[in-house]
Amino acid sequence: MSRPALEVADIFRDHGLAWRRANHGHVSHAQLNVMNAIEGCRTAALGGHVARCENEACGHTVIAYNSCRNRHCPKCQGSQAREWMEARKAELLEVPYFHVVFTLPPKIGAIAYQNKAVIYDLLFKASAETLLTIAADPKRLGVKIGFTSVLHTWGSAMTHHPHVHMIVPGGGIALDRSRWISSSEDYLLPVPVLSRLFSGKMLALLKAAHAQNQLHLARYTHRVAISNNRLVSADEAGITFRYKDYRIKGPGRSKTMTLAPGEFIRRFMLHVLPKGFHRIRHYGLLASCRTKAEKLAHARELIAAAAPAPTTMRQLPTDGVATEDDPPYPCPCCGARMLIIETFAAGCVPRHRPSPSPVAIRIDTS
Repeated sequence: MSRPALEVADIFRDHGLAWRRANHGHVSHAQLNVMNAIEGCRTAALGGHVARCENEACGHTVIAYNSCRNRHCPKCQGSQAREWMEARKAELLEVPYFHVVFTLPPKIGAIAYQNKAVIYDLLFKASAETLLTIAADPKRLGVKIGFTSVLHTWGSAMTHHPHVHMIVPGGGIALDRSRWISSSEDYLLPVPVLSRLFSGKMLALLKAAHAQNQLHLARYTHRVAISNNRLVSADEAGITFRYKDYRIKGPGRSKTMTLAPGEFIRRFMLHVLPKGFHRIRHYGLLASCRTKAEKLAHARELIAAAAPAPTTMRQLPTDGVATEDDPPYPCPCCGARMLIIETFAAGCVPRHRPSPSPVAIRIDTS
């Protein structure tokens, strides 16, 4: 897959130094590390390898620079998402899946920037407890479920919008562990009931955190990250990117926005999560523990004993791009394997040179 003509790394390299100077003393060490990682990603600064087509008649040669592997890097998130999905395949159950979202209201989100670790952790906890409690209610499904939660802190226009996406199997193990109970194929749990319980739990957790002096209340806006494929243009006047206005229904929701370079970087860097904070978490049957494999095996036995149901898990969208870090991959010229012929360390120049790009000949018939 071809890489975008414009990347967040380009904006950081062109405008990052001025932004760091203008915000000296207000940029965290974690944010500086993220900027440095993104600027150096897949450049000579991180080293790399040279690969050549095994077909001697072709001999196509490319230089592939190493990835930074930073979780905030737009170039790296695509490959990391694919690796994560591969690891989750072993945990899939032969049942329909649902997509559930829990969102923080703007009044709570407004203080999240100064309390990222605390409030985002409470968001995970309140949403997970809500889903586990309602699913276990005998008046609802009466089951123990398992699900994966993923934190997002941004909206399409890079506005502050903390929310968790949940991937939830359509059913669970009966509370007495005797059978698998399936939900309706198009209905999991009542939204009004989930909403009321989540609101109550979230407020109770916030009050407890405030009573323990864990929160630092302040008025801040929290803007967050963007993927490279939504960037349109960048110069000294501003950065233009595409976003979706979800208030509009239909094709007219796609729009463009232009921000000053400094404001664009500020919004991106405010997305940086606290060091060590887990953005993806597993609950219930999928909780990471020594008995997870046993619980999944038991679930599969119960599902097999019940009436069969089709697997209809939606594929989650990713904003990443294909990588060229790990041959063998096919030669773009002849389709043969590409083999690594040289590796080079960070900051070094490879001995071999890449094959020249084909020259496009333009014939003007005007």
